Amino acid sequence: MRKLATIRTIKDIQAIPDANAIEKVQVDGWWCVSKKGEFKVGDKCVYFEIDSFLPLVEQFQFLASKGTKKMLRDGGEVEGYRLRTVRLRGQISQGLALPLTSFPNVDESMDDVTELLNVLLYEAPIPACLSGEVHGNFPSFIPKTDEERVQNLQDVLDTHREKTFTLTEKVDGTSSTFFKYEGNFGVCGRNWQLRETEGNTYWKIAHKYDLMTLVPEGYAVQGEIIGEGIQKNKLKIKGQELRVFSVYDIVNKKYLPNTELFEFCNKHGIKHVPIIDDNFALHHSIDELLLMAEGKSKICPDAEREGIVFVLNNSEQKVSFKAISNNFLANE
Repeated sequence: MRKLATIRTIKDIQAIPDANAIEKVQVDGWWCVSKKGEFKVGDKCVYFEIDSFLPLVEQFQFLASKGTKKMLRDGGEVEGYRLRTVRLRGQISQGLALPLTSFPNVDESMDDVTELLNVLLYEAPIPACLSGEVHGNFPSFIPKTDEERVQNLQDVLDTHREKTFTLTEKVDGTSSTFFKYEGNFGVCGRNWQLRETEGNTYWKIAHKYDLMTLVPEGYAVQGEIIGEGIQKNKLKIKGQELRVFSVYDIVNKKYLPNTELFEFCNKHGIKHVPIIDDNFALHHSIDELLLMAEGKSKICPDAEREGIVFVLNNSEQKVSFKAISNNFLANE
């Protein structure tokens, strides 16, 4: 489960030009805007990541001027405040840092306070063609596909400094998994295994690429479905297509190395996510990697890419993370 609300430390504080009431504060790799004088370097805070869905309680009431959102949760509708990337006085602000004193039931010895503060992950309404009919839970024998953001991973950058990574484009679509295990073929969205129904996008993709035949026994193919009716089709795809980003060996509980992944896709005529660099030496700061994430998509040169995914080369265990373009987020 993603840690949306955590106890963290203020690393740095910088002024914002022409701003009298606000300043920017750094929490690990994140920069967010705060009231001037609210923190000192070294202070503990409660940090809420972007995409947090905050409850309608007094501590967050100052967000009311931006409006509320509604989403479905456990069969009912809930209302709250969605945190997203914004620009304030020209400064990118990602997430929210608030003093520990704002929350009487929280103390600095804690770590993850997501459930304690009733924070949810915001999930936009799903189009009917993507929602489908649930067959069951997402299979426990396959890892879900969400990559951790680089802003949370300074320790990973330090550990793997000077090692080489393969960089691929982070494609803005809908996550999908197609697997064959113990003789059964299955199709999944981000959170559920889906039953085959007429008009369902995931199953249409399975048939388009004949994945029932192509996926080997004991493997899961994971990728992003892009195109018409998905995420406003920013990449201007005609119809819908699959871009594979990983192949998972279920029996041996490991991902195929990058070279084998690309060979698998080429052999079976399936497109993989665009390769940006297959021999990238990592010696960069978080801010430098975030700047690298910005740029045009290799799929559609007129569109901003969502970001970059970094996967460690020549490793028995998969080490990976994503850097999402701040320009993409601010303009989303």
